[in-house]
Amino acid sequence: MTTTETNCGCPEGRGMSRRNLLRGAVATGLTAGLTTASGVELAFGAAAGTGTLVVLSLHGGMDGLSVVVPNGDAGYLKSRPNIGVQASVTKKIDSMFGLHPAMKPIFGLWDAGSMAAVQAVGQDDPSRSHFAAQEAMERAAPGSGLRTGWIDRTLGGLGNPGGLTATQVGAGSQMPTSMNGSNLKFAISTIAGVKLGSSGARVPLSGWKSALKASRAGTPATVWQPLTAGFQAVSNLSTLAKQADDPAQYGYPDTPLGHALHDVARLIKADLGLSMATVDQGDWDMHAGLGKSDAGWMYKQLTELSTALAAFAKHLGDAGMKRTTLVTLSEFGRRIDENGSGGLDHGHGNAVLLLGGGLRKGVHGTWPGLAAKDRVDGDLAGTTDYRSIVSEVLRKRCGVSSTTNIFPGFKPKAVGLFA
Repeated sequence: MTTTETNCGCPEGRGMSRRNLLRGAVATGLTAGLTTASGVELAFGAAAGTGTLVVLSLHGGMDGLSVVVPNGDAGYLKSRPNIGVQASVTKKIDSMFGLHPAMKPIFGLWDAGSMAAVQAVGQDDPSRSHFAAQEAMERAAPGSGLRTGWIDRTLGGLGNPGGLTATQVGAGSQMPTSMNGSNLKFAISTIAGVKLGSSGARVPLSGWKSALKASRAGTPATVWQPLTAGFQAVSNLSTLAKQADDPAQYGYPDTPLGHALHDVARLIKADLGLSMATVDQGDWDMHAGLGKSDAGWMYKQLTELSTALAAFAKHLGDAGMKRTTLVTLSEFGRRIDENGSGGLDHGHGNAVLLLGGGLRKGVHGTWPGLAAKDRVDGDLAGTTDYRSIVSEVLRKRCGVSSTTNIFPGFKPKAVGLFA
């Protein structure tokens, strides 16, 4: 589905019989998930007041060595004589790492203990193909026959359909692989665009509720409970959409990323039971013209990202931040050595950023080094599996007791992200 209106699939003028209601619900995707032009996806099931995980996917392969800069490693500037970030312009974290100067909007969050990072993060079976690496990261079940995504499997373990559980908010038009599966999801383009209507005329929400109530007779609970939760979420979102909330007052950039994070923050603050959200930002595939530390492609990207994150934190406030954890994931990192076009080709190990409550600030993980003997096929080694990071967040912050069924065959290692 690619419109902001939720279409019931009923011909104009036809009544909402029990059969047409269920047929229409299937047509809209309420039993499996909707996708709209800006990629906002919602699913239902968590109780209000639960912790929220926001997964910010940085598509294209973010260069983690430009973000969390390893100036303490002599191999860094030797490998990047033209595009390397000098230690003197970074925000020094410790004797090894500093943050890119374009990330100045979040320096205060870092100092306050609301941000942390993990360096040298990778996948179990690395690939330099955007599609293959992204698919593998979102499915998160290497060596298995599972086609569902890890977010869908997480939703399956949460149970309690009734809240607004998971959402994809971004610029894409496809449901991410991480949400593939049978657990109920719901998609909108923006909060303001939430509408419920037939193919020819709008149907009042009260009419849908009445039809849903009538449909329960003789209908399995596995059908009517998710539908009821879905339409209740539409009602909640419609109410939220009527409340004015200018993103500029928090400092969000006027970009798809800024608008998406603004909507996610609104959902979290409304306490509708949102437990998971995914947001996309593209344009990280910097094969050429990456730029200098004070201008250029990387500087522009990091400025937008950092400004959006700072606004997101301001919007949530202390109470919202205490129950929110945002994690950045990118399908792979870049090569250690710059290429002849002033850019970086596809690599392996990468950096992950975290924002939210309860974090232990600093750069976590095991630094493998940039010397030739420490590299994997010329790339930064991935010494921390991204699933260990996600597992720790799910267990410590989202009320998940075990990730055995979420990441089958994987035994997560402690990263030490939280106090």
